[in-house]
Amino acid sequence: MKVGILTFHRCINYGSYWQARCLAEGLRAQGYDAELLDHDDPHVRRAEWRCAFQPKLPIRVGRADLARYGVKARSFLEAFERLPLSPRFPLHSPERAGDYDAVLVGSDEVWNFRHPWYGFKSIFFGDGIQTGRLAAYAASFGNHDADHGIDRSWAAKLDRFAGLSVRDENSRRLVSDSTGRDPRVVLDPCLQFPPESVEGADEEAPYLLLYGHGFPEWFGREVRGWASRNGRRVISIGYLSEWADEQRIEASPRDFLHLMAGADAVATNFFHGCVFALLFARPFVTAPSAYRANKINDLTRLLGAERHVVGPQTASSGYETLLGEAVSPVIGQRIAARREQSAAYLAQVLG
Repeated sequence: MKVGILTFHRCINYGSYWQARCLAEGLRAQGYDAELLDHDDPHVRRAEWRCAFQPKLPIRVGRADLARYGVKARSFLEAFERLPLSPRFPLHSPERAGDYDAVLVGSDEVWNFRHPWYGFKSIFFGDGIQTGRLAAYAASFGNHDADHGIDRSWAAKLDRFAGLSVRDENSRRLVSDSTGRDPRVVLDPCLQFPPESVEGADEEAPYLLLYGHGFPEWFGREVRGWASRNGRRVISIGYLSEWADEQRIEASPRDFLHLMAGADAVATNFFHGCVFALLFARPFVTAPSAYRANKINDLTRLLGAERHVVGPQTASSGYETLLGEAVSPVIGQRIAARREQSAAYLAQVLG
């Protein structure tokens, strides 16, 4: 069965890369002839590169660090070319993508109208896709809040989907309220199809892995304080941080995976920072930004990890517990249960 996957697979972002790869490799391991639909658009490409080289950081990026961002970006380009890709086609000419027995739209924020360069791209709502079966897997509306609803013309496009599934409650509400259909809530592909044989990074001393940027001052103070009290280095991955001991700006997607697996603890404000901390059962804390609040809050509620979301009122003793103690086994049990449900959904829509 030839299956196309339509997602954000060329973003210079660790989470976007791994969710695309995990879904493609997971389906191929099950015997499907799965590949990522390799859409391309020069405006999107330029936006990705601007974001990669000029992240919005509260710290000045010098020439040497800018060069390290370049190394990171090139490592992504190399990783992209090793993915199972379809022939490339223009983003705005989906009819040139080829014919598929089934196309899965998702994961990632494929339906986010507020995405700065992918918002309102009708291909992700099925326009022009040549397939006998169109379905969504772990799709998300990102920071487009359910209270704002969906315009009727866009909601109508979802009627053509034989199966609808999302990865967060906010997206479930948007689909349900606008179409009358109740989509399944399934796992992000990184949790559904974990990368195999992942070893921790070969580091000389224990460390806390910091993933994200734009952290509030109180979060940095508490995380830094915990690390100092407990003899942990703070390693910032992918982004320059003024309060990290080490900067691993140039880390490749593979480096990200190994550093996550080997961390003693994780501090993040990114969705996939939480996903990989949960996957590897790493103690973690998260302070989601407004852009990522919907998906992080929904993920932690779904898996019983709400207490890992911290705020200005969280005491230092709370960080000692959340970063210093093993995560609850209930989380692993909930992930296992959701895997079964997600697998049943995929079997249903792919036949």
